[in-house]
Amino acid sequence: MISGNPFWDYWYFHIPNYIIAALIYTLLGRMLLGLFVSPDWHNYIWRAFCRLTDPVLNAAGAITPDFVTRGLLPLVAIFWLLVIRFVYWAVLGYYGLAPSLGLQSAS
Repeated sequence: MISGNPFWDYWYFHIPNYIIAALIYTLLGRMLLGLFVSPDWHNYIWRAFCRLTDPVLNAAGAITPDFVTRGLLPLVAIFWLLVIRFVYWAVLGYYGLAPSLGLQSAS
């Protein structure tokens, strides 16, 4: 491994954080594009959004109450992913495994 590189020193933090962020932005893109197109649109971009986000929406739908409509489920899934991202950062920070913010005290 490359020593001294902040990415490789904290790869266990950065890779899951990046994947969760990519899912959040993909869900946001699907939600915004869904405002303008029909759910059965056969465009390859829409199909890619659906293929990438359907597992996340299914998981969020399993833990979300039934009164939440399918149209709002991407927002709920984004919320759950943000919670997971924050909890992951907090747990790693608690155990001293998260990267520092680069702030130094002036003493």
